[in-house]
Amino acid sequence: MPLLGGKGNKFKVDPPKIRIEKVIVERAPTPSKPKPKSRPGPASAGASSSRSSPVYRPSPKPSAVRYASHSPNPSSSDEKRLDRKRKTGTVSSTTRSPASERITFDKDSDAEDDGWMNLDTRKRQRRGNSEDKHLDSNRKLRHFRAFEGRNDNLKFVHAVEVASLEEKCVPVMGAQKEDVAIELQYPSLQPREKFELVWGKDKIDAVEASIRIVRHVAETYLTEDEAEPFTNHNTGLIRRLEKASNRNIQDLAGFKAAIHEYNETLLGMVEDGIIAKNLDKMHELPRQFVAFILDQVYDRTVAPKVELLSKYENGTDYVYGELLHPFISKLLVEQTKMTSDQVFVDLGSGVGNVCLQAALEIGCESWGCEMMENACNLADAQIKEFEARCMLWGIKPGKSHLERGDFRKNTAIHEALKRADVVLVNNKAFTSQLNDDLVRMFLDLKLGCKIISLRSFVADFKSSHNINDVGSTILDVEECLYPEGFVSWTNAGGSYFISTRK
Repeated sequence: MPLLGGKGNKFKVDPPKIRIEKVIVERAPTPSKPKPKSRPGPASAGASSSRSSPVYRPSPKPSAVRYASHSPNPSSSDEKRLDRKRKTGTVSSTTRSPASERITFDKDSDAEDDGWMNLDTRKRQRRGNSEDKHLDSNRKLRHFRAFEGRNDNLKFVHAVEVASLEEKCVPVMGAQKEDVAIELQYPSLQPREKFELVWGKDKIDAVEASIRIVRHVAETYLTEDEAEPFTNHNTGLIRRLEKASNRNIQDLAGFKAAIHEYNETLLGMVEDGIIAKNLDKMHELPRQFVAFILDQVYDRTVAPKVELLSKYENGTDYVYGELLHPFISKLLVEQTKMTSDQVFVDLGSGVGNVCLQAALEIGCESWGCEMMENACNLADAQIKEFEARCMLWGIKPGKSHLERGDFRKNTAIHEALKRADVVLVNNKAFTSQLNDDLVRMFLDLKLGCKIISLRSFVADFKSSHNINDVGSTILDVEECLYPEGFVSWTNAGGSYFISTRK
């Protein structure tokens, strides 16, 4: 319904004079991308699984099989990626593209503008990122080794390994097979990533990804003056890339020329120390940029094998789901206000999405534990790619540790819990026995530690009559609500709880 009036007043009277002032309406983050990649709904988790992959006993209803939960890894725009899966009840085995936000290539004229390139808009976005949350001035973002010299032995998954002619994709922009190869420079001295200008269903879109990479470099790493060659509305590299990829123009030579100029311009800035100097002045990363890096990692490691996460034994406690990027940002940045000198633990970490987001977005020490073999194997692949990709971007994340096995029996996790500042456990579908075991584990938490869960560990927590409830004696509980689009197994909102160790 439109603001201030809807369809209008049916009585013929003079309209009242209204003074309109600026009103800020808070909304849950919603992805602006039309068609993004799929995330697993149900899959595996394990009795020791929580947020990333909690324990859940599926019911005969198909919808129940996509319960339990896991972590983001973002994109923060992952909500729409799940639309098709929600409707069909299936899990896609591939991912569309790290560029969840579809770029419009229909504008032929320089006079046309959708407003995203307006520098005032970019200034407002940057101010908003730091004004809306507590700034951790101790956070150091620069990955020093990334700027010390090129490491030709750096192992990461190139886009061409998952989206190429060999993977049955087809050339785009009128390219011949011999013309599809391109390379992209990252804001560091590390090797360039190899892409092919091809298209394939649920594959990485090199054109879209290239433009988003250039945009993130300009908006995150450069001052407005330094970003001018990238963002100028008429002659900037982003504008040239968009125009060249316009489906009515299809200027392959122009696109590749702009990519070449971007590579050389950025490399020059890296070699001149501009990027390192700017990183040293930064203490936080934009949320959309965090989600983009996490999506790059996910697209190259988990997405090609995502069907493994749907292999669970019907009628058991093992189901997989994800808490998405916006939810994790809200929890860690806004509500618990984590800082880079703190410790985060995810009990039931699945493929490690949330642990990696905490390490990247907060810069904190991050621990996770998962017991399902397929999820653990994908988590191992993710953390290797994550560390290499952070090196490409010149970003130093917090240290991540992903453990295998039952978190009730894992010594390293028990030791981490004693130091933990925030613990995440998606116990929405945990058995009573497992929840009781967790409460006993929480006895070792330090005072003030926050526990985020989808079910309260205190029976009837709103009542003061919990004399025999162990949880009520050690935890203060606050109930919160999350909006639609924050979890992978349903588009509906729901409740979650933040408990504080008394």
